[in-house]
Amino acid sequence: MTNKSDKNFPYEIKELTPDENEEIRNLRKAKALDFVRIGPKGYFLTKRYAEEAANIYNFPIKNDDIFVVSYPKSGTTWTQELVWLLQNNLDYEKAKSVMLNDRFPFLEITIFDEADAVRESAGKMQNDGISDLVNAMLPLTVDQIKELPSPRFIKTHLPMSLLPPNMLDTAKVVYIARDPRDVVVSFYHHHKLMKIISPDTGFKQDLDLFIQNKILWTPYFDHVMEAWQKRNHPNMLFLFYEELSKDLSASIRRVAKFLGKEISDEQVTTLREHLKFDNFKNNASVNMEHLKDVGIFQKNEAFVRKGKVGGWRDYFDDEMTAKADKWIADNIRDTDFRFPHF
Repeated sequence: MTNKSDKNFPYEIKELTPDENEEIRNLRKAKALDFVRIGPKGYFLTKRYAEEAANIYNFPIKNDDIFVVSYPKSGTTWTQELVWLLQNNLDYEKAKSVMLNDRFPFLEITIFDEADAVRESAGKMQNDGISDLVNAMLPLTVDQIKELPSPRFIKTHLPMSLLPPNMLDTAKVVYIARDPRDVVVSFYHHHKLMKIISPDTGFKQDLDLFIQNKILWTPYFDHVMEAWQKRNHPNMLFLFYEELSKDLSASIRRVAKFLGKEISDEQVTTLREHLKFDNFKNNASVNMEHLKDVGIFQKNEAFVRKGKVGGWRDYFDDEMTAKADKWIADNIRDTDFRFPHF
């Protein structure tokens, strides 16, 4: 079936065939998920996206909004915390006391079954003793995010073409990109964390699905290239995860300049320590550990895991390495896009 979700949404939404859906379902834990492909690039999303496509595309943008945009597992959470602290005068006390997903909500969270699971778990926990935790768990709808007071901080994994066309001319956008080989490793563990991947599904199969554009938000390179092509817009800051990892102080100064914020050497040092991976991993306001206690996350996986540049080498055999190298080369050929560490 082919349809458009709304006359105010410009792209065709194509449902996968029953056989295609079944192929994906067989890799999941008996979830009756349905998927769609969006527009000429065929972005792969859940069928529920069709219900929100026009609402997101026509989301009213304010000139003091700040968006962090990325393909998942590219350093999004790290970038959110960096951006929020710089824009909020390095208010570490609030950053530590208020969950990041409350300070910086996820625009399209309600198109996923996991949002329903969080609401169900939160509903079971409604009592005075854990009311703060319940409130931190509840995902905001697109309409609720619209009503947030200024300035709004919004995270999304949608590509630029599926976001409001006036977004970049009105608001500031920080895009973070990462080596796709490290992305697919991190996403593999994230799937296991979210109890999506069945126990007998291995990493090699996930890599194949990623390259075949059968993982959510793919195709990866179209996602990244849409932002790369806009990297010179004054309201766009394009970052690489590898640059943050190599020189976090320089990256802090670059983001501060983009946001129009003055920052001293002493403040850079303090913020760098706050964002240092070991400290970040143990920061309860960003590591989502509370979701393990209510059964949303697996206890043997971590939301903030290793953050290692080049960690993909621990997972790829020679065949996978050759396949990924060819895929990357094919997609960046005839472009000026290069990862900084290649």
